[in-house]
Amino acid sequence: MTEIEGATTTPAHDPRRFRDALGWFTTGVAVVTTGVPGGAPIGITVNSFSSVSLDPPLVLWCLDKKSDTLAAFEAATHFTVNVLREDHREISARLSRKGDHSLAGLAVVERESGCPALREALAHFECEVEARHDAGDHVIMIGRVLNFDYAEDGRPLLYHRGGYQMLPPL
Repeated sequence: MTEIEGATTTPAHDPRRFRDALGWFTTGVAVVTTGVPGGAPIGITVNSFSSVSLDPPLVLWCLDKKSDTLAAFEAATHFTVNVLREDHREISARLSRKGDHSLAGLAVVERESGCPALREALAHFECEVEARHDAGDHVIMIGRVLNFDYAEDGRPLLYHRGGYQMLPPL
């Protein structure tokens, strides 16, 4: 028996329906960037970004173990979380695809740690890796925030039910 009118209770072992149910939770969209020793910096689109603690300042994001960026982020000592603006759909889509994580052609600034950041993001959280935790088919990346900044205005890119969304006009 379900509490939601018209809904069907589904066992949690149905991955497709579980993913569909999770899609009801609207998230922001971010790109996590890092430097690669001896190579060009990279970025990957995520919607699994969250605050963990204010004191100390910690954030987390999750990376699929099948990601082609896993080795780079496992070797990284620092990363930057870049919160995307509503007009960054193309950046988000590009950096979400396997094999295309280069920041070439994007306006990037180097943070104090040497980690890259997307110049036009709504907010940046420059982090030192605090911990990595194995969690099913993902790795939870926890970062200690070293520095952050944010725009005074702008609108975030959102993700809901498998697609990009925008806030309604004010």
